[in-house]
Amino acid sequence: MICPLGLIRYHSQMHGSALTRRRFLQTSLGTSCGVGLLGQLVANTPPDLGERPRQDLGVTVLNPWGGRVPVSFIIDDSTCLVNMAHYGLPQFMEAWSGHRRRYAKVEWKQWPREIPDTFVHRFGSWCREHGVKGKYSVVPYPACVGWIDRAMPGWSRDELRASLKLVREFMVPDWDIHPEMISHTRVIDLQTGRPMAQRPDGSYWMENGGWTGERSVDEIAHYIAYALRLLQNVDLPCEGFTTPGGFGNPRQDRLALAGMQAVQDVFAPEVPHYFKYVVDQGTETQPRVECVRGLTTDRPECIVNVVSCTGDWFGGWTGIDHGEEAAGMDRLITADGLGGRLPEVIRAGAPAAMLCHWPGMYCNGTEVGYRIFQGAVKRLHEHFGERVIWMKVSEMARYWAARELTSWRVTETGSIHLQAPFAAPGFTLRLQPPSEESTPRLIGGQDRKTMTLTASTNDEITLPAGTWRRKKDAIELCIDLPKGISEIAWN
Repeated sequence: MICPLGLIRYHSQMHGSALTRRRFLQTSLGTSCGVGLLGQLVANTPPDLGERPRQDLGVTVLNPWGGRVPVSFIIDDSTCLVNMAHYGLPQFMEAWSGHRRRYAKVEWKQWPREIPDTFVHRFGSWCREHGVKGKYSVVPYPACVGWIDRAMPGWSRDELRASLKLVREFMVPDWDIHPEMISHTRVIDLQTGRPMAQRPDGSYWMENGGWTGERSVDEIAHYIAYALRLLQNVDLPCEGFTTPGGFGNPRQDRLALAGMQAVQDVFAPEVPHYFKYVVDQGTETQPRVECVRGLTTDRPECIVNVVSCTGDWFGGWTGIDHGEEAAGMDRLITADGLGGRLPEVIRAGAPAAMLCHWPGMYCNGTEVGYRIFQGAVKRLHEHFGERVIWMKVSEMARYWAARELTSWRVTETGSIHLQAPFAAPGFTLRLQPPSEESTPRLIGGQDRKTMTLTASTNDEITLPAGTWRRKKDAIELCIDLPKGISEIAWN
């Protein structure tokens, strides 16, 4: 079986090397069929998907909680206090001639050096009120200004501590925290903590550029782990990472494996994940479960590649690329809910994660990007309601890891034996019952404890965990999938 060819874009963040705003790459990422990337690209090696389990016909895993479509909001270039656009732009202009030409007349010195915590709190409060969840980067050495675990020159220690506390206590419940490598600008010498020296041609090694091209898995893992430990030093939990632009190109295979090793070594989550790619055409936006190994052991491993279905259509990484507010909202979802990228993806039942950059939310104090975001969320809720569910990136990663890697076997009596390497709440299955009168029950764990499943009496999309419903000649049921062995049996 061959997976369909998809159109994948590098998450270049508009400041990779001398490439266009986003570089298109034609690849095919394997999904549940277990086939790796088709069409090897020149100087590009795709990630290895690894092992896949036995999954008998007659069982289908749906979206969580009865088939609700996961949506998420991915925020890049965020950190404590520092406006990455103000400090990052001159470094990119110095490193790459394309940026010197494009931004030569931009008065970046007039941009605010800080994105204040009052805006972070206001943004986070609005998102909580509207149920929005996602990923929020914390660049640990933002644009080489200062270290989040030491000092941030230009701000007092109390201001830095307060900013970290805001992220730790207020943002973390609804947002995954990622490092975006170390500085997001210059590559750092891990022995000295200083940016690497200029190259012979006078250019600089940038994290967005080609530094990783000839690096080994261990070298890349060491670099990612360094960034992760900086977050660990300030008690920020982390289950994944984000790449700045072209970091990890062209050896995608090394990046995935190195990232898995780094996250496991520092934070040891069950299901590491990362964000790098944008898929803004077509509906192949499902997370990719990569580097799977040890499925039949008590220590299964994988990393999940979570993609965005949009580019940054808010204010861009500079905060000045926003355009008209109405047009920005329409590009995401039109007022009638029929047009725009989000409805296209959601109607296909595919996950819909939006991408923005934090300077493009704040937009140098005008907050144009923030208003585009608010308008899009309100339209999304108005037209799709319970059909969608907001999830953190880690929650999406866990669900897809369970979806891809749980083994199931249909017995002669019609019961389904499940072997799950990871637990997953809201796990939803469509099954073929042995007869029209059959009703399901869940038998979980080594002690084979029977858990009652309640028949649903409503016609809504949502199925709470522990309930089931009839659908024509099938039964759909939602369970909190336990790790290990369980069974769906019939009464």
